[in-house]
Amino acid sequence: MRLNSASVLLLAIAVVILPACAKNPPPAAAAAPKGPPALTTDNDKTLYAMGQIISKQLEAFQLTPQELEVVKSGLDDGAKGKATVDPAEYGPKIQQLMAERSSKAMDKAKADGQAYVAKAATEQGATKTASGIVVTTLTPGTGPSPAATDEVKVHYEGKLINDQVFDSSLKRGEPATFPLNGVIPCWTEALQLMKVGGKARIVCPADLAYGDRGSSGAIPPGSTLIFEVQLLDIVKPAKPEKK
Repeated sequence: MRLNSASVLLLAIAVVILPACAKNPPPAAAAAPKGPPALTTDNDKTLYAMGQIISKQLEAFQLTPQELEVVKSGLDDGAKGKATVDPAEYGPKIQQLMAERSSKAMDKAKADGQAYVAKAATEQGATKTASGIVVTTLTPGTGPSPAATDEVKVHYEGKLINDQVFDSSLKRGEPATFPLNGVIPCWTEALQLMKVGGKARIVCPADLAYGDRGSSGAIPPGSTLIFEVQLLDIVKPAKPEKK
């Protein structure tokens, strides 16, 4: 499993910053005050942002509260120039641990997604296609249906099965326009079942969405996705100008 750029940043912090602290440990200071520190300066906010970046990378490890405390202990000791274990020996195992935890998380996401699709297919008004997509018409359309080779104009909102929104043209305040054969297979198939003016809820199994790779960090690997899509128009290609 390859580490992404943010993961490289996490390792850079561990490999570059902490050894530097080990060579030049900070002077002893009074005990830190209890409670979260106030973010009053740009430097405070920059350091806080560093913590946020690290925390995002820790998500892939699916840490328990106890494991998170161990990570905090390692970070604290590293900043003080101490080491209970040898980072040179155990550092290379970080990637292995990430791969193992990510694989387990993906397997769970797939199982949860399959259960979600099965339940969605039993709801009133739902239709399950042969490929496994579940489509529920919310507002019937009255116009034509697009072909896979058409370009469509839509408003949409995409969620994970935990209701977390990962993308929304509604929040951006602008419809999206794209060729129907240039998006995930779930959309290519489901939107051909809609008519212009219609709105539908579409449940996309992981293998017809972003599969095992996920997307942009916002969509974890193996995720089943839920979209509410309003088909606004089938975009006609612009006519070439007459010379």
